[in-house]
Amino acid sequence: MVRPRFGRTGDRARFGVLVFDDEHELTMGRALAGAMGWSLGIVQRHAFPDGETRLTLPPELPAQLVVLRGLQDPNAKLTELLLAAAGARELGAARLTLVCPYLAYMRQDMAFRPGEVVSQRHLGALLAQSFDGVVTVDPHLHRVATLDEVLPGRRGMALSAAPLLGRYVAGNVPGALLLAPDEEAGRWVRAAAEAAALDHAVCVKERRGDRDVEVSLQGAPVRGRAVVVLDDVASTGRTLASAARAAFAAGAAEVDVAVTHALFVGDAFAHVGAAGVRRVWSSDCVPHTSNAVSVVPLLAQALGQMME
Repeated sequence: MVRPRFGRTGDRARFGVLVFDDEHELTMGRALAGAMGWSLGIVQRHAFPDGETRLTLPPELPAQLVVLRGLQDPNAKLTELLLAAAGARELGAARLTLVCPYLAYMRQDMAFRPGEVVSQRHLGALLAQSFDGVVTVDPHLHRVATLDEVLPGRRGMALSAAPLLGRYVAGNVPGALLLAPDEEAGRWVRAAAEAAALDHAVCVKERRGDRDVEVSLQGAPVRGRAVVVLDDVASTGRTLASAARAAFAAGAAEVDVAVTHALFVGDAFAHVGAAGVRRVWSSDCVPHTSNAVSVVPLLAQALGQMME
């Protein structure tokens, strides 16, 4: 059994990284703690038959503590995260920073119909009550300019994996055309293209339902090109698949996909493959077989800036 531990001398006693006993997050946590030169602690979980969970934290915590927790499958993880944060305060953590590689509930940033709950606003308020700062990667922010606006009175840092993915694509598909499947993904593709000195184009998407989308190229110069469709998140895979089919119809020689958050719900990954996509690459923000790019160095750099 992996036991909680923290260093007790010097700088390692003042700073620490706390992770839950999840294989993927343990791997990221060890890498992040190693990059920062900080100690690592582990939250042990015990599931009771009634669905509740007992959490056990290290009994002595550093004054400045980073909690690493991704919020894919958020309804199951949020309760544990908020309980762990409250427990950490009781055990000596004076400053709590959440490192959340995937931050859920960011899409609902306004009420589109009367009575709809604006989840972005309320989740942000909850996190602001528990944490002094939040670091995340490619949150789905569109009508909000900065993460600070989501976290009242707290500091937020929204990083982007787009440049990392762009450089990875350039190393594997030299001269590729980066294709944004819709206008919302345009800024990620532009950032990736600039970082990797690649061409890029932006498509237009019409969404009719959760799994019913149509992407049109609007004259994007794809004929004879190696195309890589790049987006911030892959959920149902329908947008990526539609973009790939449109690229092939316009004469693309081959199509790959690169995403920050590889959620790939249900049959999504198979659906993308059935559209003719050759390879799928993703960051390790969300665990998936397509993970190819680590965001740990990006997170470590951001934490260094925040802790100053």
